[in-house]
Amino acid sequence: MLLWTVLLSGMNTACSDENDSGAPLPEESSPYITKVLDYRPAAGQFINTMPEYETGDTQEDMNRKALEAIGNNNRGMISLGGFGGYIVVGFNHTIENKPGLCDFRVLGNAFYASGQTEYGSSEPGIIQVAYDANGNGRPDDNEWYEIAGSAHSGGREPWFEKLQAAGNDIRTVGNYQITYHRPDTEPSGESEQYIRWTDNEGGSGYIVKNSYHKQSYFPQWIEEEELVFQGTRLPQNGLDLSGEGNNFALYKFTYGYADNETNISDASAIDIGWAVDAEGNPADLPGADFIRIYTGVNQSNGWLGENSTEIMGVEDLHLLKINIESSTLKK
Repeated sequence: MLLWTVLLSGMNTACSDENDSGAPLPEESSPYITKVLDYRPAAGQFINTMPEYETGDTQEDMNRKALEAIGNNNRGMISLGGFGGYIVVGFNHTIENKPGLCDFRVLGNAFYASGQTEYGSSEPGIIQVAYDANGNGRPDDNEWYEIAGSAHSGGREPWFEKLQAAGNDIRTVGNYQITYHRPDTEPSGESEQYIRWTDNEGGSGYIVKNSYHKQSYFPQWIEEEELVFQGTRLPQNGLDLSGEGNNFALYKFTYGYADNETNISDASAIDIGWAVDAEGNPADLPGADFIRIYTGVNQSNGWLGENSTEIMGVEDLHLLKINIESSTLKK
């Protein structure tokens, strides 16, 4: 059992090609992911295809395939599945925490609906960072800190009232735990009751199997009969605009999440200075050596399927000489 405790436009950010780096960097430091330490998705419609599982693949094989997809600026794509599914990535240097500036960007596949700036496809992932304080080359359990995005600890989004009126759960829930149960059989076609999930709030439901993706949605290289994940659960951001199940809008969060904003927007950038401990106190990290991203919303959106964070890569903004003032993203 494993427990793991913004589509904005027109922003007035300060960008330049000047890199005012202080600490020396290792030679040939790469601004991109150079290692995948653990890829463990939840159940979902893109699992076993992004990346592709082949019979006999081990956890190490899937870690390697994830790296081949999103490492070294390859810009492929991997899916984390439903709530809690995660990936842990690393770099060949420490991403510096520069005061007042965003330090890295997580690349996803978020986009706006035609003519819109509030919604489209935003499937936000929670971001955690770890600084390798003891230099052992791996993230220890006590080294993880969560990036406090706009919905963290009582934060509100402009769309809360509208989606609450539609019946969405707009709470941000800490220490939320979900269990996915391996199905006894694989249905040959669509199934409304496919992969059952239960949570620590007494809730339950299913990952639905649709007609578009026929493979197993339960990660096949994992032998356990149950997948257990724990973390911060974000408000449900999906709304059926049509009322008939055919036009779902996934509303953006303001800042601080993965796969929430377009990759070219400043609002997809992350400041390591936003990292907090379990009590909400600033972590004050000098930088980040490892990043963990997990799907933050537990919601099914009709024919679109489950909210599932997708990742294309991570960029060190300082090595790319991109300066984005983090204070402008909170306005």
